[in-house]
Amino acid sequence: MLTFAHHFQQPGFMSISVTNITKLYGTQKALDAVSLEIKPGGITGLLGPNGAGKSTLMKILTCFIPPTSGDASVCGYDVMEQSIEVRKKVGYLPENNPLYLDLYVREFLGFIAGTHQLKGNIAGRVADMIEMTGLSSEQHKKIGALSKGYRQRVGLAQAMIHDPEVLILDEPTSGLDPNQLLEIRHLITEVGKTKTVMMSTHIMQEVEAICNRAIIIHNGRIVADDSTLNLQHLATSRVVIQVEFATPVAQILMMQVPGVTEAKHPGPMQGASTSNIWLLSGATGTDLRPAVFQFAVDHKLAVLSLHREEQKLEEVFQELTKK
Repeated sequence: MLTFAHHFQQPGFMSISVTNITKLYGTQKALDAVSLEIKPGGITGLLGPNGAGKSTLMKILTCFIPPTSGDASVCGYDVMEQSIEVRKKVGYLPENNPLYLDLYVREFLGFIAGTHQLKGNIAGRVADMIEMTGLSSEQHKKIGALSKGYRQRVGLAQAMIHDPEVLILDEPTSGLDPNQLLEIRHLITEVGKTKTVMMSTHIMQEVEAICNRAIIIHNGRIVADDSTLNLQHLATSRVVIQVEFATPVAQILMMQVPGVTEAKHPGPMQGASTSNIWLLSGATGTDLRPAVFQFAVDHKLAVLSLHREEQKLEEVFQELTKK
């Protein structure tokens, strides 16, 4: 049997391969000829509005529903013809995280280990999962008595109990408070160092923080697929410069800066006045900073700060998924 490390050494090996997958629900097309490939390792974010087809794609890859047409494989196994082998290779955390609330944490994980027919020291494997997911203090409680954050940890533990090569996580941080979100984010980041992770999310900061690749899906089609860094520049239609002067400057004067197409103050900033701060927009490929600097020299204005604003992934998402 090939180990995960061996798979990494195969140059043509794909953890996930999808070719022209289409899924119809009656006359509604949830997925429309979707194709993608994910190599071993790393964390891929699957983004899209509600109803875009993210969960449908994940359910196909985890053998819960069949595609209407097209082909998909996980770790080289076909999801239609070799579903049992696929399930051995995949750990899955559904969006609603179904758990047996009347079971104790350790009892539940032991049960899941049994369903995977794990051999050897099952108690030791359960203990490892409890420690890895930070459940040690909660392991003797019933799942029904746990907070949502700890239930998500249990869901992640059950998804990893059989040491899968691929983890597919549907909205793993949904509904968590900021502290819980950071803890789950850290856990997913650690897991992504040794496994292939695909996760869907609506939280753009989540993708920017932990994903090295983002796939944006809209109306059942992939509209963008690139590294998170490259995607931040994909839909850029303007360049924004933020400049802070020592004294207020009138908007009509700011519009006289060569190349500036829009000048506005930023939104409220905690503990600071924005009356001296301007966000200046220009056309794609235009670096406004030299012109702004020369403008300040000509008008004898003191510049406290001057920098280019990076486009946020959220802005790219909004541009690519407009109705």
